[in-house]
Amino acid sequence: MANTSSLNHDSRLFTLAKYLLLVSILLFLLFPLYWVLVTSFKTNMEAYQYPPTFFPHKPVLDSFIKLFTQHNQFFVYYQNNLIVSAAVALLCCIFAIFAGYSLARFKNRWNQAFFALLLVSQMFPVISRMISLYAIMGKLGIINTLGGLMFALLAAQVPFCIILMASFFANIPTEIEEAAFVDGAGRWRILFTIVTPLVKSGLLAVGIYAFLMTWDDYLHAATLIQADNLRTLSVGIALRYLGELSYDWSLVNAISIIGTIPVVLLFFFFQKYMIKGLVAGAVKG
Repeated sequence: MANTSSLNHDSRLFTLAKYLLLVSILLFLLFPLYWVLVTSFKTNMEAYQYPPTFFPHKPVLDSFIKLFTQHNQFFVYYQNNLIVSAAVALLCCIFAIFAGYSLARFKNRWNQAFFALLLVSQMFPVISRMISLYAIMGKLGIINTLGGLMFALLAAQVPFCIILMASFFANIPTEIEEAAFVDGAGRWRILFTIVTPLVKSGLLAVGIYAFLMTWDDYLHAATLIQADNLRTLSVGIALRYLGELSYDWSLVNAISIIGTIPVVLLFFFFQKYMIKGLVAGAVKG
């Protein structure tokens, strides 16, 4: 009895320590978000105050009012970012369906070489290909256009999306397609009416991944876009709202809060499907 009681006590202590550790990690990760939110409701003088206040003395909406009334250019950046992110996510899904399905179903001698090429393309840092990318796009005359930025981001995102979708298609039993062939269905009908609905969670995961990676992109937009009315959110904020000598930290944090709303909404509504899709595509068989 004494041993059982001791084991139960040790088990409770271990569980308590585990939860304390998890709570500590969660607070550490969420603190930057909390600080951005709190600072957005401070005056700029209080934002510079030392020692800092962990809660505003008197919460104000001055930064949000200033943003919506005096900084219309912010919404131009916001609109550009939304258009580019949505377009790249949609195109990545389309390319990933065709290329991922072909990788999973059509086995030939070029299959492994193409798959290896996709993997190799992910090994190089983005900055290492910016000079050649800029030169190629300059010859095509698509620098300083949203379409050119979309193509550049699509080239950066689509290899991983294809690899991910190929793993989803590989998990679909071929017997389903063989049965559809026997019933007279063609390859296109099988792909779009039978196979693709079975991997919709993976397609959603690919779309969300491409959207988030494009939404946070800075290097491509900073290199390929010079016109102020074509800039995306991250570049626009850096060049317009972050001065050389002083910052309006309350305004910058208010902008950050507004800028994270699409990302938060995506995770709030689709987190379950995204995790399900990523886990489902991680194991073949």
